Amino acid sequence: MIKTILAIFIFVVTLIFVIWQPKKLSIGWPTSIGAIAVLALGVVNLNDVNTVIGIVWNATLAFIAIIIISLTLDEIGFFKWAALHLARLANGNGTWLFTLILTFGALVAAFFANDGAALILTPIVIEIMRALQFDKKDTFPFIIACGFIADATSLPFVISNLINIISANFFNISFGSYAMVMIIPDLFALMSSLGILYWYFRKSIPKHYKTDLINNPADAIVSKKLFKLSWLVLLILLIGYFLSGPLNIPVSIIALPIALIFLFICHKNPKINAKKVIKGAPWNIVIFSIGMYVVVYGLQNIGLINILSTIIKYLASLGTITANLGMGFLAALLSSVMNNLPATMIDALSIKAAGQTGIMHQTLVYANIIGSDLGPKLTPIGSLATLVWLQVLGKQGIKIGWKKYCQIGVVITFPVLLITLLGLALSLFIFK
Repeated sequence: MIKTILAIFIFVVTLIFVIWQPKKLSIGWPTSIGAIAVLALGVVNLNDVNTVIGIVWNATLAFIAIIIISLTLDEIGFFKWAALHLARLANGNGTWLFTLILTFGALVAAFFANDGAALILTPIVIEIMRALQFDKKDTFPFIIACGFIADATSLPFVISNLINIISANFFNISFGSYAMVMIIPDLFALMSSLGILYWYFRKSIPKHYKTDLINNPADAIVSKKLFKLSWLVLLILLIGYFLSGPLNIPVSIIALPIALIFLFICHKNPKINAKKVIKGAPWNIVIFSIGMYVVVYGLQNIGLINILSTIIKYLASLGTITANLGMGFLAALLSSVMNNLPATMIDALSIKAAGQTGIMHQTLVYANIIGSDLGPKLTPIGSLATLVWLQVLGKQGIKIGWKKYCQIGVVITFPVLLITLLGLALSLFIFK
């Protein structure tokens, strides 16, 4: 009983400090201290720690590689070049610009993870909005939409979200198998997000803008050679991802060497700040992932996972559609109140404990991923990316209160989540 109370207490305190981050405390510190505490108290043992490292190492290193590639491309001017082209393509139509930027955000999220989409694309969009002489009211829909679309459409590939990487690694899902199932739900997420976001902000989106205010996209590129190299690197990376499954190679073993070689080549150009890229990579995520998972593993050892697995078993007894919707919304709600990384870890352990097989097992696993990817948009504490994104906006002079954020999050997230989960049901029906 005492261990149970201590395990819960350590988990809650660890989570509070991860979300609060007093004096910009690195997220690795509270999870490290929490992990040491549960180990010292005997809630977990060294074998559990070894198991955790085996679960998270591939996910965290792959995530770091993706962010390094994203930041390197940003230094080259790749994303700004694309965004300026979109502004020209929209040809002065504000609604069309809104649609194109969101679609571009979905592509960035798919290939460079949700964090890359939110943290790299958002400042670029703000810069373009200011160049087009949009005021704060005109800019607001684009900013919120970029933040939302980054998570909502981070479904299609394993590397699109740290949640996806952790889940695929835990349940041993290959890159190709994952993509086959999740492409359809991601399209449902994109189309529903576009429709609902436009409906919500339709009165605030400028109808027209002056095209002569848009800079030449070519001017955003710091090196034509590196720009051409970028396309080759992305092609090699994509091929490597799909070969990782048949060759039984962890995604990180493919992504990290490519990222480091790409950065090494680019740093020879004086305009590329390699130190900035290395510093900007989320190295603290490695410590955070291991520490947080050790703390969560303690919850499993004291039996709390059994409670959630019982709920999952009940949902499974009601059929695949109910299990799909129930697991998706359960994961979303847990993610919104305790952050999606620990929520995903708890859900994954609970799904495994529930012991379902076949199509039901697939339904629970993929519904958990969808709920954990979209659920964080209900509250500002739902994901670390959202917290950092809000800090980035604050530095740009754009402040979003928690009340306003939650109002928008609830109205937009629930219908998109429902439609996306229905897309999952269709996908599993096709590919079962």
